[in-house]
Amino acid sequence: MISPAGPEPLARGDVLMLDTGAVLKGYFCDFDRNFAIGPTSDAARRAHDALWRASEHALEHLRPGMVAADAHRLLAAGLKMAGHAPLDGRLGHGLGITLTEWPSFTPLDRTELREGMVLTLEPGMEVAPGRIMVHEENLVLRADGPELLCRRTPPQLPQIGP
Repeated sequence: MISPAGPEPLARGDVLMLDTGAVLKGYFCDFDRNFAIGPTSDAARRAHDALWRASEHALEHLRPGMVAADAHRLLAAGLKMAGHAPLDGRLGHGLGITLTEWPSFTPLDRTELREGMVLTLEPGMEVAPGRIMVHEENLVLRADGPELLCRRTPPQLPQIGP
């Protein structure tokens, strides 16, 4: 994540993870998208599904008045419900004038989540030893829950090529 690609060319069965963002009128976006290069492993498909479901769980339940640790708990619970363990560390963060801002979705962050905050949901998990997959969505927190700021990634891992 947030690093240049290695020298090896992509091959069938690989997963291309884009951890990227852009700036518009001084405001940042920050998102991850994953793409299978040709047919991919069952493990990668299951990981994408688990990450999508964890994000969906948080999108359904996140509300103003919760704290950042609650967002972490929702994302971790979503992964555990899908049978996977979350990565250690944060599972999302604030977003806006800088690429990452407070709050940080960790078990210890007691920052209150307020209406109008721009946040990311960023669950991550290990797919195989030394291989992780992360998924990230951008949202603004409204009175009745999150509003996505970009098109949601599809529930199935997108595939590039046959």
